[in-house]
Amino acid sequence: MAKTYAMEGSKRAPKGHFVVYVGEEQRRFVVPTSCLKYPIFQQLLEKAAQVYGFNSHRGIVLPCDLPTFQRVIDLTDR
Repeated sequence: MAKTYAMEGSKRAPKGHFVVYVGEEQRRFVVPTSCLKYPIFQQLLEKAAQVYGFNSHRGIVLPCDLPTFQRVIDLTDR
């Protein structure tokens, strides 16, 4: 699976990826769409919908800190 990575410059995600924002500083990450098939990532997206709703003007904001997000990504990379 492709690795998740922080990407500051580009406004658009490459094909097969999407953007999420994580942590208090709203750090931007580009995530492979293949992460969507994992229940742990789906749970994180469901929590985001509960906390922020679907009207985020910036994009998908995940309600977790950076270490938690990294653990989720590490689990999906296995």
